[in-house]
Amino acid sequence: MNTFKVSPHLTYKIWGGEKLLALKAPSLLGKSDVPLGETWEVSIHPDGKSKVEDGEFLDEKLDSSKLTYLIKFIDTSQNLSIQVHPGQEYAQKFESDNGKNECWIILDANPGSGIYLGFKDGVTSKSFQRSLEKGEAINELLRFYPVKRGDFFFVPAGAVHAIGDGITLCEVQRSSGVTYRVWDWNRLENGKPRELHISKAMDVLNFDPKSNSKEYFQYQTEIFKKKNLQLATDDLFKVRSVNMKSGENLELLSEQRVTSVVVISGKIEIENKEFSAYECGVVEIFENELTELKAKEDSEIIIVS
Repeated sequence: MNTFKVSPHLTYKIWGGEKLLALKAPSLLGKSDVPLGETWEVSIHPDGKSKVEDGEFLDEKLDSSKLTYLIKFIDTSQNLSIQVHPGQEYAQKFESDNGKNECWIILDANPGSGIYLGFKDGVTSKSFQRSLEKGEAINELLRFYPVKRGDFFFVPAGAVHAIGDGITLCEVQRSSGVTYRVWDWNRLENGKPRELHISKAMDVLNFDPKSNSKEYFQYQTEIFKKKNLQLATDDLFKVRSVNMKSGENLELLSEQRVTSVVVISGKIEIENKEFSAYECGVVEIFENELTELKAKEDSEIIIVS
């Protein structure tokens, strides 16, 4: 059995906020020209690998074939671009990467903040293409959901989406770095618009009305008020939330993939290693082994395997 406390790869974005910087890299407050948008907490993807306590990369410490997912924290002060991710077959053919199904656990949101997810009724491939060509506001074609702490959404490949401003969330996704940017709010970075990927996006966007509903996105709410909740199951990851009282124990069993534990609030212990809020641990449990996760305080955690 191997247990690692990981440190993230930091990703600076034009739309990033200040919360993650204060949590993860307080020494950089006021020193970075570009805000911190994402921390790749559990990652062996070549675009950004997380490290363990001794400074080595995570994929140097475990069987990388058993870590097929990626876990991030995301913090926004502006809207992200309207974008889409390809499915597995398309991504492997054209990008030599995994496709990207992902899910979002909302950790904090300003009043009125929300996400754009799925097309409104009546939007077709042709009407969407016309709006792009005319330079219209693409967000007007998408559904908008105000969000609050404890909301959950599953975002499959092909779903048009954008995380709005004023939101902090935990994202669990397939280990992939492929994003096709469709529209970027006419925003400039260093005086120039960011690159768009219209042609590939049009190849993979899903306009089926049945695939653009809140039910399709497996929406759940107030997940942290529930004891033990299965949130999502994908071919390459599964996610559940657990709410523990101080002193409680939880068995972690051997799995097909390595298990990651994300602490949202409180403090836990695994194999004599302590993890506090916004920290992550990776546990490689071999066949016929089990280990106990102990809550040192009332704790809210996400378990990914």
